[in-house]
Amino acid sequence: MQKFFRNVVGGREGLAGLAILALLLFVVFPLGLDVFRLNLIGKYLSYAFVALGLVLCWGYGGILSLGQGVFFGLGGYCMAMFLKLEASTPEATKIQSTPGIPDFMDWNQLTSLPWFWVPFKSFWFTLMAVPVLPCLLALILGVAMFKRRVGDTYFAIVTQAVALILSVLIIGQQGWTGGVNGITDLKTLLGWDIRTDSARLTLYFISGVLLFACILFGRYLLSSKLGKLLMAMRDKEERVRFSGYDVASFKVFVFCVAAVFSAIGGAMFTLQVGFMSPSFVGIVPSIEMVIFAAVGGRLSLLGAVYGTLLVNFGKSYFSESFPQLWLFLMGGLFIAVVMAFPNGLAGLYHQYTQKRLARKASRRQADGAAEAA
Repeated sequence: MQKFFRNVVGGREGLAGLAILALLLFVVFPLGLDVFRLNLIGKYLSYAFVALGLVLCWGYGGILSLGQGVFFGLGGYCMAMFLKLEASTPEATKIQSTPGIPDFMDWNQLTSLPWFWVPFKSFWFTLMAVPVLPCLLALILGVAMFKRRVGDTYFAIVTQAVALILSVLIIGQQGWTGGVNGITDLKTLLGWDIRTDSARLTLYFISGVLLFACILFGRYLLSSKLGKLLMAMRDKEERVRFSGYDVASFKVFVFCVAAVFSAIGGAMFTLQVGFMSPSFVGIVPSIEMVIFAAVGGRLSLLGAVYGTLLVNFGKSYFSESFPQLWLFLMGGLFIAVVMAFPNGLAGLYHQYTQKRLARKASRRQADGAAEAA
């Protein structure tokens, strides 16, 4: 139990950080915000899953992925396909030329459900597909890249290309995917209306609980031998390889974990927002997700959550107040982070605590010297 408390929770300091975040998410926000704003916070939390994965693969593993929107979108589309099929019963679509299929398929003159849509009629298959399909794609990409020692800038470019390819593919196959509009008009989950205020409140708490589960799992990985190897690979990859470790396999594993985190966030985004579109899959949202982790601190799991909340709050505020300038403000924020505090908000907090501890230590030394004198 003490080992779990020390390694996973992070001791007293880690427990205090988790308690503050829990108080903020589960008490302050629900009591202080209306349902609309709380649902907006829930949307932000779905992005935080991606930021957590980036802390693991980028901050500790040294793997900069600029295509995490791919896995976020895959998880979201898996959930959206199930919800759309549930809303497309023959009774609900009887005015269509072909009842029983999604409306966008009928508009594009499809007369039957595509074969890859059929398994998503099952809720349990969908729950399995949300983490498994993105993990398989990450496994294929990771093995293809890392086994050939492709990394750093080249890997980032490849992930960008994958994000672009998938977004273009989704837009081009309008009859199968809904095209540029995505999959919309999602209403119920197993008969439960997800558009009501009570449902949005429940989904917000579910998203928060899953987020804490991912934080604890991430801390468990970082406190294990794997976490130490990831940091060693980030700093001295060749030395780790010459020590006899299979560096490529460790990279593939952490990349797959980050993909699963992103997919969970995508599924929760679909449930809370009620749609999924290719605008969350491409290059621009993927880079924004990197900004979330950079602002919060790419070496801190809790910092990634705070960074996601802060950047998205600023994005919403600037887009509402300065709709023509908010992109420039977002870019300026990222440049300021890189130039002024490269370790993000968590790095600033760490520096502050280190200085405070140093001052306390110097005071104790001075007091001890005075007593001795």
